[in-house]
Amino acid sequence: MAENKGNHLPHSTGQEPPSSLLAALRHLLRPLVKLLLHYQITYPVLSDMLKSIYVQVANEDFPLPEKKQTDSRISLLTGVHRKDIKRRLHQQDSGDSTPQPPLMAQLIATWLSDPRYCDNKGKALPLPRLKTQQEIVSFESLVENVNKKDLRARVVLDNCLHQNTVYIDENDRVHLNFEAFVPEHGLEDKAAFFGNNLHDHFAAAGRNLTDNSPAFFDRAVYYNHLTPESVEKLSGLANEQGMELLKSVNRLAKQFQQADHGKDEALQRINLGLFFFHELKSDDEIQDKDQLNE
Repeated sequence: MAENKGNHLPHSTGQEPPSSLLAALRHLLRPLVKLLLHYQITYPVLSDMLKSIYVQVANEDFPLPEKKQTDSRISLLTGVHRKDIKRRLHQQDSGDSTPQPPLMAQLIATWLSDPRYCDNKGKALPLPRLKTQQEIVSFESLVENVNKKDLRARVVLDNCLHQNTVYIDENDRVHLNFEAFVPEHGLEDKAAFFGNNLHDHFAAAGRNLTDNSPAFFDRAVYYNHLTPESVEKLSGLANEQGMELLKSVNRLAKQFQQADHGKDEALQRINLGLFFFHELKSDDEIQDKDQLNE
């Protein structure tokens, strides 16, 4: 079967979608719909967005080899009426580009990887608030090193203090509160992480289902019948060991990025994420899950 850009062309229209995939989609969409309803994003809003994305993906990722993509073919692939396709193909701001990580994420990644700002184990050092002739390395210099928007260090510090990600000691030194940046306030930063991380996880898992290339690493550990105390211990273990992995990869990736800067082939990006989730399940749901695992 012909391929384009690493994507297999869709199954023929006479073939039913795999029931196992439809069941998986229904399961994974539940938390998404719950989030959408929380923010009053209704079905018509999502439906209109999906229609545009279907048209965009079909147009860009599923053309026939050596043939110009047509509205009729896009309509055949997506089920979107041809009258909608031309308008949607020319919509501005498709939103498909990868957003830049929030400034705070870049700042903390540098704080945990640059040897000027951390120790040899990747632990963030307390930094003098202002740079002086005696103190060149400081929170102010860290902001200047990372910031591309010409924001004053005082503005960034005030935001960090508001989010409780840093604190200032009696010697006017700035300490990092968290090993990883988890914003307590600010939907904009949270939404950026949400979009980037889930996009890349979906992309990796999706390619593993559709491509014969070496699989992306995508593993999980599942257990049930656990007490809250056991879950708390497992959560602590995941946080401790997971952070050690992330810090190690962060330091090495920073070194590679600096060494690769300017090379023609330096076009790749990576995203490594970890998550830990727990919830109370009903007896029926647990029984159903147990039967699936047998």
